Amino acid sequence: MKALVLGGAGFIGLHLTRRLLADGHRVAIVDDFSRGRDDPELAALDVPVHSADLTDPAAFAALPDDADHVYLLAAVVGVRNVERDPERVVRVNTLAVLNTLAWLKPHQRLFFASTSEAYAGGVTRGVVPVPTPEDVPLLVEDVTAPRFAYGISKMLGEAAVVHSARAKGFSAVIGRFHNVYGPRMGADHVIPELCLRAIRREDPFRVYGSDQFRAFCHVDDAVEAMVRLMAAERAADRIVHIGNDSVETNIGELTELVLKIAGHDPVLDREPAPAGSVRRRCPDLALLRELTGFEPGVSLEDGVRRTFAWYRDHHSA
Repeated sequence: MKALVLGGAGFIGLHLTRRLLADGHRVAIVDDFSRGRDDPELAALDVPVHSADLTDPAAFAALPDDADHVYLLAAVVGVRNVERDPERVVRVNTLAVLNTLAWLKPHQRLFFASTSEAYAGGVTRGVVPVPTPEDVPLLVEDVTAPRFAYGISKMLGEAAVVHSARAKGFSAVIGRFHNVYGPRMGADHVIPELCLRAIRREDPFRVYGSDQFRAFCHVDDAVEAMVRLMAAERAADRIVHIGNDSVETNIGELTELVLKIAGHDPVLDREPAPAGSVRRRCPDLALLRELTGFEPGVSLEDGVRRTFAWYRDHHSA
């Protein structure tokens, strides 16, 4: 099989590419390299890498169009990026998906990366249950709030994928990621941020929103779910959660785990959660299990240990 990974130099994209290569597939990567180009892990993959701005329709003319599977992971992500420049988030994420859909061929199968942020408004208002199934209503509390820009861009992307697939005849899977973490994630997410501050021996150690609950999913499990969904015919044209519902942990407990792994025992300085944060997030994975037989395989402690080790070895960069 031939696969094309749009956003393949990023966090999930590179882990996915490694897995596809290990499974014997031919893979090409497309990225705009907004995270930087000096990446030994990307170079070690030894696959074709295309530099392209997916917000420009003309850029697609130079991309290989013979892939069986296309994974659309390219997006502006991260709370800080969203709050700092919500216009860019909406523009880049929307144009990337619309241009990709216009370029796709009927014989291809698309994976579109969406997000659990689509549920943030409904969970906060108490109209969406946790654990959350896929068929609940999506609610935007305040369309003018910068933090909602990312979730809104992904909701639009989902609608565009569904209706384009019906109109053009290609098959698509929409995966709503729930708190995926792991090596290469950057520094703007809770687990790598905690790891980096523990590596720097911060003391006192700030803990934001220690009473908020999350169900974290290691990137290896997320990739396993993606691969299974793309191979499952019954997953075509479905919206499916990707995550880990086996353990919920609050941020306070997560912080203690990171500090234990780091061998660091600082004074804890507990601060309120950032404005707009959802108090609890956990997916209902019943549909993913039904379609693929997926079960999470990486425990939180093992996954955090692996992630901490990577950031310890790479923190200077």
